[in-house]
Amino acid sequence: MGEALSVYVAAMNYPRGTETHRAPMWAEHVHRPGWAAVGAFAQADDPAIGPAGRLVGIAYGYRGEPRQWWHQQVRTGLRHSGWTHSAIDALLGDYFELTELHVDPAAQGARIGEMLLLRLLTGRPESAVLLSTPEVHAEDNRAWRLYRRHGFRDVLRRFRFAGDARPFAVLGRALPLGTDPTEPQPAREGRS
Repeated sequence: MGEALSVYVAAMNYPRGTETHRAPMWAEHVHRPGWAAVGAFAQADDPAIGPAGRLVGIAYGYRGEPRQWWHQQVRTGLRHSGWTHSAIDALLGDYFELTELHVDPAAQGARIGEMLLLRLLTGRPESAVLLSTPEVHAEDNRAWRLYRRHGFRDVLRRFRFAGDARPFAVLGRALPLGTDPTEPQPAREGRS
């Protein structure tokens, strides 16, 4: 877990020590229903990335459930943005929460994030996948381009989670991945 948290801190440009605060949460997540994780490792020694076998990317998630903090936060945000109760229940009734997807900055640009995303989501039994990502001007970063390229659509924009002043977007798409991302998504139906 230490290596994975180091990738997370580097990718998010968080201060050293953040991993100490996140470790208990990540350890608890491992026990959630449907938890799955994938990692990417350096294939050869590289002065910029490090030795072969070094963890350079991590992604994990689990089945979303009503008792989870993220689920409760998103439900509240959807309700305040005008979604009907039935539309919220339909969206949040059967989804995989893509909790973390991070690639070490030295290894970015080699489609590692895409490989992690595809491996993590392939074969998931849920009907949709949801994630949150910080808002970025003009959606101009690698994460946003990855999500858009794979059919993720807006569910909730400029949302502020309790305890974090930054605005986030909640994005989603239907599963399985082979489904056409241009078809209507559960996230688009039933808004009032």
